[in-house]
Amino acid sequence: MRLGVDWGKARIGVAACNAGTTFAYPVETVPAGRDEMRSLTAIVKEYAPDIVYVGLPLTLAGERGIAAGQVTARAAALATAIAPVEVRLIDERMSTASASRSLGDAGRRSRQQRRVIDQAAAVEILQRAIDAEARENAPVGEPVPAKEEDL
Repeated sequence: MRLGVDWGKARIGVAACNAGTTFAYPVETVPAGRDEMRSLTAIVKEYAPDIVYVGLPLTLAGERGIAAGQVTARAAALATAIAPVEVRLIDERMSTASASRSLGDAGRRSRQQRRVIDQAAAVEILQRAIDAEARENAPVGEPVPAKEEDL
């Protein structure tokens, strides 16, 4: 089992992929804010994944900016909260744009996309990760260590 997370400023999209399959599907959109970690921890407990892939918003040039730093910090907090479940960062460049294009192709107008775009982006992130896992025959992305002092 794998989970994918698209961490936005206002909403957090979550997707899943069952063990033995290679198909990611949307799970939930969690409001960002005070209760986000509690909500994400509950989803992890419910789905019991081996790995949670968190999308890392790199710049188009592949560099880390302010948004990447914020996501990295949140991913570290998540890794601590859900240890020993592994958390890994994976490049998410263009995931939201790709998700929006896919939703548009499916007939969803921009206004209709707002409720599901974060989940669709999480599906894109997770699908890329599981496709890369299949090619590499191993987990991909950058491991996020849990903070030892918080465990």
